Amino acid sequence: MQRDRKRVAILGAAGRDFHNFNTVFRDDPGTLVVAFTATQIPGISGRRYPAVLAGPLYPEGIPIVAEDSLGRLIREEAIDAAVFSYSDVSHEQVMHLASLCTAAGADFELLAPRRTMLASPVPVIAVTAVRTGAGKSQTTRYISTILRKLGKRVVVVRHPMPYGDLAAQACQRFATYADLDRERCTIEEREEYEPHLDNGFVVYAGVDYGQILAKAAVEADVILWDGGNNDLPFYVPTLHLCVADPHRAGHERSYHPGETNFRMADIILINKCDTAAEADIRNVESSADSLNPMATCLRVESPVTCSDPALLKGKKVLVIEDGPTLTHGGMTYGAGMVAARNAGAASVVDPVPYAAGSIAATFEKYPNAAGILPAMGYGAEQIAELEETIRRTPCDVVVVGTPIDLTRVLKIDKPAVRVRYELREIRPGVLESEIRGALGA
Repeated sequence: MQRDRKRVAILGAAGRDFHNFNTVFRDDPGTLVVAFTATQIPGISGRRYPAVLAGPLYPEGIPIVAEDSLGRLIREEAIDAAVFSYSDVSHEQVMHLASLCTAAGADFELLAPRRTMLASPVPVIAVTAVRTGAGKSQTTRYISTILRKLGKRVVVVRHPMPYGDLAAQACQRFATYADLDRERCTIEEREEYEPHLDNGFVVYAGVDYGQILAKAAVEADVILWDGGNNDLPFYVPTLHLCVADPHRAGHERSYHPGETNFRMADIILINKCDTAAEADIRNVESSADSLNPMATCLRVESPVTCSDPALLKGKKVLVIEDGPTLTHGGMTYGAGMVAARNAGAASVVDPVPYAAGSIAATFEKYPNAAGILPAMGYGAEQIAELEETIRRTPCDVVVVGTPIDLTRVLKIDKPAVRVRYELREIRPGVLESEIRGALGA
């Protein structure tokens, strides 16, 4: 017997999944979204997408369940289609999920970017990437300074990280550190927002990017889309930049939706050319030639600086890196490790034997992170466990390779140095010229 509504499950990680629902399914009377599934981020499953955001077709909201129950969900709820809606996953992993879904009886679907990108009344410059940790944030900061030089009012719209009260986080505006404190931002959120605030730019984020666009466009000449993971832009870009990482050469062909970004981009930035092997850089350039020959392909660098390199020489150090880069980003090191090596640290202390609570669980789930401490902090309890792990680890100095001052959110009971990294053009002025051309400036 044919049902009145197509029964759908949306596979997500508290970001793209909500946006896909809001833009494609929320007001569709022919579709019933039975559930969201959640992965990658701790503490998301077991909640509900609230009715106030879900709309009149969903007076009780929508449950969010763990992805590991997906097969059972499809069978028990007679799901017709599973819509894949998160990022930074290998093509192989996507197809394993597709096989699981189709074997359980549901179609497996991917939405094209044009179905979910919202049109903006002001120009949008979008920064995306092939993988998490490629250098989107530093690229966004660099572009914001170019736009300021051109006299543009810039508002940064950041990819969602709604890990708290979803209804309260529907549309968030951050202009000061007090705004971050009021919204109880996680370490991951602070890593993305604080550098923009330090540079004098307002940041919007949240859950409902239609609401966010309406408000951000009022105070902006240009919206700067600061992408998350390797997700697609939520807004139709006037200029689309995709950052590629030659330390993971070949991933531009093997990760979703990074390959889509790589194929769609107007400009491909091959970052970290100051530390990558020439052969790997050329491999990414070869991918650009074959997958997106119309794009402008530029080599750029990511120089690492340390607040006090002399403090590291000959010392036993604990290296703390950006969390997502080491977890689903799959990296085995980041800027903190580069700084420690450059400064002549005697050794890097492995924090795994000293990890507390969920930090230990993170190492079990992401063994690639072993030897370095990912700055996990998705709630007060996990921040306390991160602090305890730092306290337990026997080292002389802590190297903080995250983009923020961690001492604002936790206590570090040892000497610490901060590591920073910014984008540097090998051919200065090229990006400004491209931006001027796109904006007609």
